[in-house]
Parts: sequence; structure tokens; C-alpha cells
Amino acid sequence: MTVFPHKLVRDRIPEIIKKAGKTCEIEHLDREHYQQALREKLIEEAQEAAQANAEDLLSELADLSDVIEALLASYHISPETLKQVQSQRQQQRGGFNQQIRLLSVSSDGESTNSHIPR
Repeated sequence: MTVFPHKLVRDRIPEIIKKAGKTCEIEHLDREHYQQALREKLIEEAQEAAQANAEDLLSELADLSDVIEALLASYHISPETLKQVQSQRQQQRGGFNQQIRLLSVSSDGESTNSHIPR
């Protein structure tokens, strides 16, 4: 049976597949396709972290962090710059410490879900 995942994988995955007695076909992506594949991987890993049980959450968050680090490197953004922007956003909008869930927003007596700040 042949599977065609067409997704970005970690560097040692082809080696691990071969050690398992299987074969695989790979390609090396150019910068544009790599960046797009990283964005897709970001969504994949975020979904896995969101669905993880408590036991698996840490490893899923580690995978998500690896993808974020790769995205930063790919776009030549330093981790320090990310921390600065993160700090600015926290100062402007706060963090998540108060565990607030927004239930509705009203304008002129009508509830709306559009234009809700993130």
C-alpha cells in the first residue's frame, strides 16, 4: 500500500521510514514552497495540540514550537523580535491570565460576531 501524504516532515523521518523496512520518495522544497508548507504544518500541529490529552500535550506543544522556530528562521525573524511583539501585544491587549471567554458583543442593541478584537 502506498500513501501520499505530501506534507512537510522532520529531517530524520525518511531515515526512520527506511529503518522500518519501507521506502519513501521525498523532494526538497524551494523557499516559497517551504514557507507555505511550514504554514500548513503550523495548522496541523496546532490542531494536534488542541486535541491532545493531558499526557500528550507537552510533546504536541514542542512540535508546535519547532514549527514556529522554523517559520521565524525562514522569514529571518529573530526570537527576540517575536518576544518584543508578543510583549507589545500583551501590554496593548493583555494576556490570557484572567481566563476570559467573550460571549457576545452588542452594537445598538444587536449582537454581532464581526469585528471582535483578537
